[in-house]
Amino acid sequence: QVQVVESGGGLVQAGGSLRLSCAASGSIFSINVMGWYRQAPGKQREFVATITSGGRTGYVDSVKGRFTISRDNAKNTVNLQMSSLKPEDTAVYYCKVITAPGPAYWGQGTQVTVSS
Repeated sequence: QVQVVESGGGLVQAGGSLRLSCAASGSIFSINVMGWYRQAPGKQREFVATITSGGRTGYVDSVKGRFTISRDNAKNTVNLQMSSLKPEDTAVYYCKVITAPGPAYWGQGTQVTVSS
């Protein structure tokens, strides 16, 4: 069994910063891709950022230049540094871990609220 736990969410004013962290533990042989998704009220869950085991990153256009994803392969952790936050970034942020060759796992989510 694999556990995925996010932390670091909270309330911040527009223009501020937050750092989200995610740790995967349990029966993990190896992790291929780690990423962050978010779901705002009344909207579908959307992709935010992803990083491969080799360090290749990808971002949704709306966060490019503001968010930075990083990971520690030895610790099975991934972080999302969020800067210049906007009210439209308000959402529950979920960590996704894609193991190799196994399935993907999701965390329970952490709330990020950006006030205007």
